[in-house]
This record gives sequence, C-alpha cells and structure tokens, in this order.
Amino acid sequence: MNAKDLRIIFMGTPEFAATSLRRLVTEGYNIVAVVTTPDKPAGRGQKIHKSDVKVAAEELGLPILQPEKLRAPQFVEALEALKPDLGIVIAFRMLPEIVWGMPRLGTFNLHASLLPQYRGAAPINWAIINGETRTGVTTFLLNHEIDKGAIIDRSQTDILPQDNVGTLYDKLMHMGADLVVSTVEKIASGDFAPIEQAGTDESTLHPAPKIFKEDCRIDWSCPGKRIVDLIRGLSPYPAAWTDICREGSEPVACKIFEAHFEASDDDRAPGSVTTDGKSHLGIRCIDGMIYVERIQMAGKRAMTIREALAGWRDAQTCTMS
Repeated sequence: MNAKDLRIIFMGTPEFAATSLRRLVTEGYNIVAVVTTPDKPAGRGQKIHKSDVKVAAEELGLPILQPEKLRAPQFVEALEALKPDLGIVIAFRMLPEIVWGMPRLGTFNLHASLLPQYRGAAPINWAIINGETRTGVTTFLLNHEIDKGAIIDRSQTDILPQDNVGTLYDKLMHMGADLVVSTVEKIASGDFAPIEQAGTDESTLHPAPKIFKEDCRIDWSCPGKRIVDLIRGLSPYPAAWTDICREGSEPVACKIFEAHFEASDDDRAPGSVTTDGKSHLGIRCIDGMIYVERIQMAGKRAMTIREALAGWRDAQTCTMS
C-alpha cells in the first residue's frame, strides 16, 4: 500500500511532536486529524495557551480534536468516523486501548531514547545526567505497558561533551521526524519485523522518571563529572540549583546552567567558594572544583559569571549547599 494513502491520526503536544507533524504534512502524508491537549490558561496573565501541536495543525489547516477525556464516547465516535489506518503518538498522554487499538495497522510512538533504555517521561535529561555518550530515538508499537511495546526502528547519535538537554532535544527532535517518516513507510510496505521488549533483563535498564525539584539540587559532595552532567542534563530547563549560604542570613537558591570541572586536591569542604570577585567562581566538590560559567540568582535573569560577580560583593564569603 502507498504510505501516502494511509489515513493517519496524529497525537501529540509539544514542539518535539510538532516538528514531526510538519514533516509528515510537507512530504504529503494524509493526516486526517490531529489530537492534542485542550487549551488552558498559562503564565502570570493566565492567557489561553495552545499546544505547539495545535499551533502547527492550525497553520497546516488540519482538523483538530482536543478531548478532555480520551475515553469520552463523543471523542471515540469522532475517531471511528475517520476510519484511521494508522495512529502516531509523540509526547502525549497515556492512551486507552480503545484509542491506540482502533487504527487497523496499529499505533506507534516516537520515544527519545534507545529503548529499552530510559523508559519514562524524561529520557533526554536522564541520559545526560547519567553520563551517557550515545542516545537516539525509537519507534515502537503501543501496547498496555508504558514504553514497552515492540520496537519498529531506532536511530542513534552521539551525546557530545558540550551538549545539554536543550541542544540534544533539538538534535533528537529532527532525527525523530526522519524516523517517523521512515516508520510510516515501513508499516505501509509491511517490510518490518517488530522486536519485542519482553524478556529484557530489567535490572540492566536505566529508568527516566519525571524530574522533580529535589532531583535538580546539586550535591557538592559528589564527583565533579557527575555534577557537571547533572547541570548539563537540566539546562536550560528545569535547571540544576543550589542554595547560597551567607552567615546570619537565610539561604537563597540560585540556578546553574553551565559549568566545567577541574580536578584538584584540596582540604576545603565541598560547597566552599573561591573567586577573584571579577571573572571566575569555583565551588569545591569531592575531587576538584566546579567553575560556574552561567548562573541565575533569585529574582534576576540568567547571567555569565562575570556579569553576576559585578553585583555580588560578598561571593568570597558564601558557601553552597
């Protein structure tokens, strides 16, 4: 069957998904409907926010469905009326079987890791945090378990030392669009043999759970490479953070977006600060110094360390915890 004759339902929310949607439409694939999250108030002004996928779908002139509940009879009936051949899901909600099982050729998901490694909500972050040097994207058929369906295809790339979650996200987003297109072609031709994840030794796998605030706190008693990987894996969002402690004052949180590590021997306690007050600020860790390059103090914008030190008169007396 010609892949461009398939009636495809596309489901997703963020920019990561919108890039694949645009690519499919540009190359002539038949998207009969786009399913995304309902509009909701966001930000200080509580302005109504549309998902990136909805914005793309509107620009592309595609039909849009925004169900509050994915099992709602009205939504399910609307999907059935579209007679879908294939479903594609990228960074969306967990689907009930009545939805993912509806298309006659099934529904596949694009995941930003080399499955079965890094199943979960934050695979790009955790790959960098854990010091991985390779990652990639995977397409797999949905089943009843999260990120455990049969693998259709994968594409790999290096994680460079200078990569953070922002740069790697962009890299995988475009790789993912390529893989989505090639996966649609494979499914249409029937020329693929899905590889089941069942039987994988779960003890060898790294999970990728949702990241919470305490996951982002820097532990200065850790090795320097581990700290730098944490900073890279959380930059620019949600960002690694630490408390600045001043004698006689309450600790104040700051975010660190960029830093490098230099090994050294030192008797000072982890979290101790060294600075010339002008161009550099180092923080002691267990095996050397973390030199901060980009930082955001509470209530301020993100700055280079030189900019931050220009207004930080007591930096040399502070500690980090």
